Amino acid sequence: MSTLEQEGEEVVGQARCPFESRQSNVGLFAGGDFYSATMTDFLASDAVIYRSLGESSPVLRTVKYDSKWLREPHFLHAIEYGNFVYFFLSEIAVEYTTLGKVVFSRVARVCKNDNGGSPRVLERYWTSFLKARLNCSVPGDSFFYFDVLQSLTNVLQINHRPAVLGVFTTQANSITGSAVCAFYMDDIEKAFSGKFKEQRNSETAWTPVPEDQVPKPRPGCCAGEGSAAAYKSSTTFPDDTLTFIKSYPLMDESVPSVNDRPYFTRTTSRFKLTQIAVDTSAGPNKNHTVVFLGSDNGHVLKILASTEGANASFSSQLLEDIDVYNPSKCNVQGEDRRVLGLELDRDHHALFVAFSSCVIRVPLSRCADYTTCKK
Repeated sequence: MSTLEQEGEEVVGQARCPFESRQSNVGLFAGGDFYSATMTDFLASDAVIYRSLGESSPVLRTVKYDSKWLREPHFLHAIEYGNFVYFFLSEIAVEYTTLGKVVFSRVARVCKNDNGGSPRVLERYWTSFLKARLNCSVPGDSFFYFDVLQSLTNVLQINHRPAVLGVFTTQANSITGSAVCAFYMDDIEKAFSGKFKEQRNSETAWTPVPEDQVPKPRPGCCAGEGSAAAYKSSTTFPDDTLTFIKSYPLMDESVPSVNDRPYFTRTTSRFKLTQIAVDTSAGPNKNHTVVFLGSDNGHVLKILASTEGANASFSSQLLEDIDVYNPSKCNVQGEDRRVLGLELDRDHHALFVAFSSCVIRVPLSRCADYTTCKK
């Protein structure tokens, strides 16, 4: 790079970036289009998942002011995988409003070839938008849930299967706890192929939609594929399919985590985990997986992840707990020790740790600190 001068034309930032720094946003270029998720107004009353800047694809967005689609979301990550773009977020659970503002973590998806609905239903809106809960919990007589997604990886391989790893925490009014859960991509797809969830009226519980009430082609399908193979464009979908997806974007079944449990938990500390980065080729033979976890107290945990047994169950071993925060470099106004980002630089064997006012470089291995070994 020889200059910092701006290149290209300016575009309007609305629906592509937030109005102020406390609002969440994610963005991703896929297939020549820009997919974004953020707030479109200063009051954060209009949350949107948006597609724009494509030469041939129409501009599309989520339905406005509809809590069944999005309700006070906090967007965390977006990935392109197969024929879809996936958005990972946490939001107020519309299906649990009787318990107050309960936060659930979700994965939502849209088809990359979505062209919107017909002039009668969902014109200029997504016709493929679906969302499902991510279940990160400790099983037992009473499940202990880590409901709030904090950070997520891109797609990587676990047990030779595509998967993502995420950091989850407990509800704000619960005991302090954090966990790392993994989710196979085919389990996410299975949830989107399952039953839909509905509430008949405001006084009834949310229940699965009977299969005989689901129209054809199946709502949420991409045009030209599956039950929608006969349709070249989503603009030609029947009104029944479009009306259904507008009313029922939520799936009934949640996405289970790998082995139905977290592979790492932290419940005895007062701090919470905030960020994750994964090195899948660690060690001298590049055959180990090491997970780095940032926290809100300025520490980074280094964890060795492995699979054991015939069922390839996850196990983890804490290798290091590193105090990364440097007050002399990071303390500008007050002391904000929360880790905001982790970025691996494998070529230079380093981990960059981002705080609100500084970035700290940490070696991926610190062998000089361990000159002797004790059993």
